[in-house]
Amino acid sequence: MLRPQDTATRERRSLTGIWDFRLDGTGAGHDARWFAGPLADARPMPVPASFNDIVPDVEVKNHVGDAWYQTSARVPRGWAGERIVLRFDSATHRAVVWINDTEVMRHEGGYTPFEADVTDLVTPGDEVRITAVVNNELNFQSLPPGVVQEGPRGRKQTYFHDFFNYAGIHRPVYLYATPTTYVSDITVVTDFDGAAGARTGKVSYDVVVSGDGSQDVRVLLRDADGEVVATGDGASGELTVQDAHLWAPGDGYLYELEAQVVDGDALVDSYLQTVGIRTVEVRGTQFLINGEPFYFTGFGKHEDQAVRGKAHDDAMLVHDFELLDWIGANSFRTSHYPYADEVYDYADRQGIVVIDETSAVGQNMGVMSGMMGMPAMETFSPETINDDSREVHAQAIRELIARDKNHPSIVLWSIANEPESASDASREYFEPLFALAKELDTTRPVGFVNVMLSPFGTCKLAEFSDVIMLNRYYGWYVDTGDLEVAEEHWRAELQGWASLDKPIIITEYGADTVAGLHSTTADPWTEEFQSAYLDMNHRVFDSIDAVVGEQVWNFADFQTSQMVFRVDGNKKGAFTRDRRPKAAAHLLRKRWTGKSDPSWAGSDRD
Repeated sequence: MLRPQDTATRERRSLTGIWDFRLDGTGAGHDARWFAGPLADARPMPVPASFNDIVPDVEVKNHVGDAWYQTSARVPRGWAGERIVLRFDSATHRAVVWINDTEVMRHEGGYTPFEADVTDLVTPGDEVRITAVVNNELNFQSLPPGVVQEGPRGRKQTYFHDFFNYAGIHRPVYLYATPTTYVSDITVVTDFDGAAGARTGKVSYDVVVSGDGSQDVRVLLRDADGEVVATGDGASGELTVQDAHLWAPGDGYLYELEAQVVDGDALVDSYLQTVGIRTVEVRGTQFLINGEPFYFTGFGKHEDQAVRGKAHDDAMLVHDFELLDWIGANSFRTSHYPYADEVYDYADRQGIVVIDETSAVGQNMGVMSGMMGMPAMETFSPETINDDSREVHAQAIRELIARDKNHPSIVLWSIANEPESASDASREYFEPLFALAKELDTTRPVGFVNVMLSPFGTCKLAEFSDVIMLNRYYGWYVDTGDLEVAEEHWRAELQGWASLDKPIIITEYGADTVAGLHSTTADPWTEEFQSAYLDMNHRVFDSIDAVVGEQVWNFADFQTSQMVFRVDGNKKGAFTRDRRPKAAAHLLRKRWTGKSDPSWAGSDRD
């Protein structure tokens, strides 16, 4: 699904702003047709934003069920004769949308876009009413999963993931216009020949045109200076770029492909697609970008901020990337869901490498029994996560790859985080999902993130993964505080995984740390312990050749549900939630950049 953009033939109007908002825990609004007129008893609510922390009210924060949003917008009169589309970049975890009194779309899944052609329902120059009901309930068939339970004070959502279940309209909403014959999809795949300094780039493209007019396609590829370096005719083809400037980690060089629909000499539609020429390959225990071994340094991150919750924010986006640059990180994982489109665009331009993950987190009832004290039950069964769940999961994979396939920053698909992976049932559930991901994209490796409950020798999914991704907390959740014993246990398990002859990325390792808490004996929860813990892990990684990456959990402290072992959220961040560095941030900066000073005097950049 192509993002809205302004071109010579297209125009978009953002609906960001203050919408009317009303909670509906009983689901009465559907039968009462709240969409059919102005939303009564409404309060203001910003879009984009999670609604949970905007209002100082526990009923809002912990709301379970429907939440209604409504706004009005005037359709530009210049859009007469155009195709007009309403698009939501996300609504967590599902939504139904109306234009005036007419339902126009439904969507399941909280982190990917959805849209509807509303041309026949609107009149350019007139105002329209837009209503959306967003539902945050989780069940065994949703991604992520959860259960809603009836308690003495009403319904309560129990969810199986360790981050707060923020909900609402988290990303921008647009009305946009295209010609009635238009580019509806573009796929680009890149390659190159030749040694450094004499590379010939290859850009294969496939353009899909929809509508009933001219289907003739012309493409132009421009370099970063705007000079045309290659052209092509036809909906599919391959462009050759002499002396290509490759996209590489730390060098986010982008070309721009313009796909034009033409009718003779007349331009019918134009869409611009950025292109980074690069290759990704797994060879033995090596992870190769442009044929060169790559070592991941960085973090698991969350879309998580005070007040805004999971709302996309450009200021925080740029600030976080500046901190990634300062600390020497070259990568991150979108743990545990697809991020906003803007994040990937920025990663492309900054040369930051991304592991892109679905929202399949919490598919492990063993973790729930251990952490949350829930009754023991099978993760995969007809009564829990089942065939219907797998179809929802498959659709999430389809939407993730369809949206993100053209980003050069994305080098690896992660189809799940910490699922139960030691049973035959887990193998039966996941084998077709791995096959689907590899069918949808043959150019990137596919993997999943393994949890400690399925150690080496027990995991039944590793054979399907091109890369081994491990979340391990030796010295924290196990061997707590005893780093010497933890180091022995961790090295022993990692040596086992190395025998599979696949690259290993440590996608999580970390220790909860209260900023400003210190001790002379490196006790757990202190900044001294977090630093000692990281040092221990790094000694283990450096001793195993198959390890090709380390991503600390987490980039910054983040909010979780209320639990006795979570004090105002998860504190494993190298930075606090408001992005102040802990001692661990300086330790990581020294390891990843060789720079040990805080650079108070100014920028490290040339």
